[in-house]
Amino acid sequence: MRFLHLIVVAALVSAAVYVYKIKFDATLQAERIAKLSTDLRRMHDTNASLRAEWSQLDNPARIQRLADRHLKLRPIEAAQFDALDNLPDRAAPAAPAETPDPIANMIEKQTADYPTGSTRKPVAAR
Repeated sequence: MRFLHLIVVAALVSAAVYVYKIKFDATLQAERIAKLSTDLRRMHDTNASLRAEWSQLDNPARIQRLADRHLKLRPIEAAQFDALDNLPDRAAPAAPAETPDPIANMIEKQTADYPTGSTRKPVAAR
C-alpha cells in the first residue's frame, strides 16, 4: 500500500513540474509575441513616417524649385525638335544575319543520346 502511495505522489509531483514547465514556456512565448508586436508596430510607424518624408521630398514643386536654383537650364523651344527624316540611319547589326548560330547548330544536332536530368535514360531493347 505504501509503495502505491509513493508512486501516486511521484506522479503528482512530476505532473506539477510538467504543468509548471508548460506555464513557463507559455509565458516566454507570450512575452516574445508582445515584443514582436511592439517591434512590428514600431516598424509600421517608421514606414509611415518614411513614406511621408518621401512624398515631401518627391513633391514636383519642390524638385522644380531645386532645379531652378541649382541647374542652369533654359526652357525647351519648338525649334529644338527636328523631323524624323533628318535622323541618321540605323547602325549595321554587329553580326551579319547569314552567320550560322553555333549554339543553335548544337541544339539541332542533339539527339536522345544526351539525356538531361529531366528526362529518363532510354531503356535498351531486350
